Amino acid sequence: MTAIKHALQRDIFTPNDERLLSIVNVCKAGKKKRNCFLCATVTTERPVQVNVVKVKKSDKGDFYKRQTAWALRDLAVVDAKDAVKENPEFDLHFDKVYKWVASSTVEKNTFISCIWKLNQRYLRKKIDFINVSSQLLEESVPSGENQSVAGGDEEAVDEYQELNARKEQDIEIMMEGCEYAISNAEAFAEKLSRELQVLDGANIQSIMASEKQVNILMKLLDEALKEVDQIELKLSSYEEMLQSVKDQMDQISESNHLIHLSNTNNVKLLSEIEFLVNHMDLAKGHIKALQEGDLTSSRGIEACTNAADALLQCMNVALRPGHDMLHAVKQQQQRFSDLREQFARRLASHLNSVFVQQGHDQSSTLAQHSAELTLPNHHPFHRDLLRYAKLMEWLKNTDYGKYEGLTKNYMDYLSRLYEREIKDFFEVAKIKMTGTTREGKKFATLPRKESAVKQETESLHGSSGKLTGSTSSLNKLSVQSSGNRRSQSSSLLDMGNMSASDLDVADRTKFDKIFEQVLSELEPLCLAEQDFISKFFKLQQHQSTSGTTTNEVEEMDGVALSRSYTSGVPQTISSEKDMIRQMMTKIFRCIEPELNNLIALGDKIDSFNSLYMLVKMSHHVWTAQNVDPASFLSTTLGNVLVTVKRNFDKCISNQMKQMDEVKISKKSKVGILPFVAEFEEFAALAESIFKNAERRGDLDKAYTKLIRAVFVSVEKVANESQKTPRDVVMMENFHHIFATLSRLKISCLEAEKKEAKQKYTDHLQSYVIYSLGQPLEKLNHFFEGVEARVAQGIREEEVSYQLAFNKQELRKVIKEYPGKEVKKGLDNLYKKVDKHLCEEENLLQVVWHSMQDEFIRQYKHFEGLIARCYPGSGITMEFTIQDILDYCSSIAQSH
Repeated sequence: MTAIKHALQRDIFTPNDERLLSIVNVCKAGKKKRNCFLCATVTTERPVQVNVVKVKKSDKGDFYKRQTAWALRDLAVVDAKDAVKENPEFDLHFDKVYKWVASSTVEKNTFISCIWKLNQRYLRKKIDFINVSSQLLEESVPSGENQSVAGGDEEAVDEYQELNARKEQDIEIMMEGCEYAISNAEAFAEKLSRELQVLDGANIQSIMASEKQVNILMKLLDEALKEVDQIELKLSSYEEMLQSVKDQMDQISESNHLIHLSNTNNVKLLSEIEFLVNHMDLAKGHIKALQEGDLTSSRGIEACTNAADALLQCMNVALRPGHDMLHAVKQQQQRFSDLREQFARRLASHLNSVFVQQGHDQSSTLAQHSAELTLPNHHPFHRDLLRYAKLMEWLKNTDYGKYEGLTKNYMDYLSRLYEREIKDFFEVAKIKMTGTTREGKKFATLPRKESAVKQETESLHGSSGKLTGSTSSLNKLSVQSSGNRRSQSSSLLDMGNMSASDLDVADRTKFDKIFEQVLSELEPLCLAEQDFISKFFKLQQHQSTSGTTTNEVEEMDGVALSRSYTSGVPQTISSEKDMIRQMMTKIFRCIEPELNNLIALGDKIDSFNSLYMLVKMSHHVWTAQNVDPASFLSTTLGNVLVTVKRNFDKCISNQMKQMDEVKISKKSKVGILPFVAEFEEFAALAESIFKNAERRGDLDKAYTKLIRAVFVSVEKVANESQKTPRDVVMMENFHHIFATLSRLKISCLEAEKKEAKQKYTDHLQSYVIYSLGQPLEKLNHFFEGVEARVAQGIREEEVSYQLAFNKQELRKVIKEYPGKEVKKGLDNLYKKVDKHLCEEENLLQVVWHSMQDEFIRQYKHFEGLIARCYPGSGITMEFTIQDILDYCSSIAQSH
C-alpha cells in the first residue's frame, strides 16, 4: 500500500500541487467488483483546500487516473455502518449517497479518522459521523493533546518529501564518485567530513576577504553624501533667486486672464445684441402693411400675409435666458403684441364683412335657380375667400379667440344662406315630383288615378278589405269576386289599365331622375364646402401622425375648452376632423330633415319609390364612405339611408299585410289572385331597379318574405273559396308564380320556383282526377268488382264464370256507354272546366289535354282487364281511343 501511495503522489497529486494524506482501497457496494482508491488530499498552496478524490486504474495500462473529486466541505454525513463490529462498508453523503466497501476494516477506520482530523483542523464544519467508534473520533482528547495530534499530523504530512531534479542529480554524481559508499559506510562518512571541513574553511576566507570590500564601499558612500549636501545648497540659492520671477509671472498670468475674460464677454455681448437685432426687428414696410394694408386687393393681401408671418416669427423667437428681463426687449414684445392685436381686429372685421356681403350676393342669385332643380354655385365665393387662407392660419396661431369668433360667424351666416337655398331647392324638387304649383305647395296630394283605383277597390271588397300602404299598381289590381260585377271591373280596368300602367312607369322614372338629381346636386355642394372649410380654416381632414408635444396639446385643449364653454358648447373638440364635421353639421343642418321630408313624400306618392330611393341612396353612401367614412356627407347619407331602408321594410310589410287581409267573394270564381299579380309587378320592377345595386341583399330578404307570404295567402284563399275548386285556385296561381320566377330568373328564389312548379303539377293532377271522376261509372263499378275477385284469389281467366261478372253482364254494361253518350259526357265536362278556369292564365287547353290523357289511361286499363279476364270472348268497348281523341278535339274546337 505504501508503494501505491508513493506512486499516486508522484503521478497524480504532485503535478496538481496536492499532498496525499490517506488512502483506502474500495469498490462499490452491490455491483460488479471493480476496485478503486479513495484518497484524502490537501493542497500545498494557501488557503488549503481538502478534497476526497476517486482514483482508478486505467483499462489500457498500468497507470492510474483521476476520475472524480469532491470537496470535503460538501461532505454532509459519514456512515460507518457499525461502531462495534468490524464492517468494511461505509457511506459518504455528498450531493448524493455513495456506498463503498473497503478492502479491510483497518483501512476504512484509518481513512475515516483522517477525514475527521482534516475536518477539525481545516474546516471545523458540522459533519455527522454515524456509527463511528468514539476512539476514532477522539472526542475526549484535551486541547494540548489536540495540538500534539495536529503536530503529529504535520509530521505525518512531512514524513515524505520528494527530491527535486537537481538534488537527485547531485546525489547520483556523489554516489558514482564513491562506489564503496554502500560497502564501506565509515570510509564514506570520513570522506564527507573532510570535504565539509574544506568547505567551511573556504567560507571563512571568503567572509574575511569581503570585509575589505565593504570598508571601501562605505568610504565611497560618505563621499557621495558630501557631494549631495553641496548640490542641495546650490539648489536652495537658485530657488530664492527664482521666487521673485515666479511672483511677477503670476501677476502677468492673472492680468492676461482678465483681458481674455473681458474680450470673451464683449464678444458674447455683441452676439446677444446681434441676435436680438436680427430676430426682433420688424421692417417698416411690414409695420405699415399690418396697420394700413389693403385687404381687398391681391397685392395688399399678399403684403399683409408676409408682414403677419414676419411678425409671428419675431414674436415666436426663442429668447435666451435673461433676455426677457431687458427693458428694450419688453418694449419690443409689447409693440409686437399691439400690432398683432390691431391687425387681428382689422382682419376679423374685414372677413365678417365679406361673410355678410356673400350672404347678400348669394341671395340675389336664388331667384335664378327657383325654377330649376339646381343649387347655386359657391365656387366664386370660395375662390375669393381662399386668398385669406394663410391669414386665417396666422390668426389661428396667434389669436384663437378671434379665429373661433370668425368660425362661428361663418357658420351662422352660411347656415342661414344654405338653409334658404336648400329649402328652395327641395321645394322645386317636390313640385316636380307632384306636379303642383309652388303657390299650392300640395306636396302630399295623391294623383287622381290613385283615388279612382282606391274607390274601385273599396267598391269590390268593402272598407275592411282595402289594400293600404301602396298607391302603385298593387292598388290598381283588385279581387274580382262577384260574377255580376266582373264585367264592370273589367271595363274599369280596360279604361284605365293602359294609362295607369304607363303613368306608373312614367311617374316612377320621373321620381327616380328627380331623386338622383337631388343627391347629385347635394353631394358636390357638401364636398366643395367641406374642402373649402378645411383649406380656409386650416383644419386637417385626416389625423396627423405627430408633431405636437404634450404641453402644446394640453394648451390647445385648454383654449378650446374655455372657448367652447364661452360659446355655449360644453365640450372640447377632440380633433380638427371632428371640428370640420361639427361645422358641416351646423352649416347643413337642414339637409337631413329636408331629405327625410322628400323621402316621406316619395313614399306617400308611391310606396314602390322606396326601391328607387334605396338603390340611389345606397350608391351615394357607398361612394361617400369610400372617400371618407367619418365625413359629414357619409354620416348624413347613412342616417337618411336608415330611413329609406325603414320605408322599404314598411312597403314589404304592407304588401304582406294586404295579402293577409284579402277577402274573396263567395259567388264568383277567383282566378289569378291580385297579390300574385302584384308580386309579379313588384319583382319585375325590383329587378329592373336593383340590376347593379350594392344592396342586393336587402331585396333578396324581401323576396323571401314576400314569396312565403304569397304561398301562405294562396293556400288560405284556396281553402276559403266556395265557387272555385281549391285545386283550381292553387293550380292557376302557382302556375303564374312559377312562370314569373322562370321569366325573371331570381337566383335567391330558385327553391321557391321549384316548390311552385311542384304545387302547380300536384294540384293540376288532383283537379284532373277530381273533375274527370268516373266518366263510365257503371263500367268502372263492374271492373272494380272484377279486381276485387282477383284480389280474393280467383284467377283472372276464371272471373268470367262468376255469375255477377260473366260475359253477358259485361256486354250489358258496355252497351250503356255508346260513343254518343261518351261524347256528351266529355262536352259537359269541358263546359264545367271552362267555368272553373280563368281566362288570364289560359290553362284550359292544358287541363283538357291532361283530362284526355287520364281518360285514355282509364280506357286502356279497362281494355287490359277485358283481355286478361275474358280471353277469346271478342268483347270490346263501343268506342276506341281514336274516337276519344276525336271527341276531345271536336269539343275543344267547338268551344
